[in-house]
Amino acid sequence: MIATVLIVIVALIHAYIVVLEMALWTTPLGRKAFGMTAEKAEITRTMAANQGLYNGFLVAGLAWGLWLGAGGFQIKVFFLACVLIAGLYGAATVSRKILWVQAVPAALGLIALAMRI
Repeated sequence: MIATVLIVIVALIHAYIVVLEMALWTTPLGRKAFGMTAEKAEITRTMAANQGLYNGFLVAGLAWGLWLGAGGFQIKVFFLACVLIAGLYGAATVSRKILWVQAVPAALGLIALAMRI
């Protein structure tokens, strides 16, 4: 049960990131979230939409694993591991904030899955 709640939280975080990157990147909200000037946001708009699409795939994978219930254990592990690795890389290369927003929730979900709680 705890694992399911954590996976839903991770999926919702990434759904929000999809919206930020694909639809709100150049808006004041999107620019503030990613610390961008209007000019830089406009220049990187296509790149951000591409990143958003990848985050959407993570959401889809987590939702798929949840939909399968207990039978989706390996799928949940795989997609949480993807989020964790991406979060660790992002924290190391972009912003330490990514560690707390993406990597830690994914790690907690993996731990809860492993403990079957």
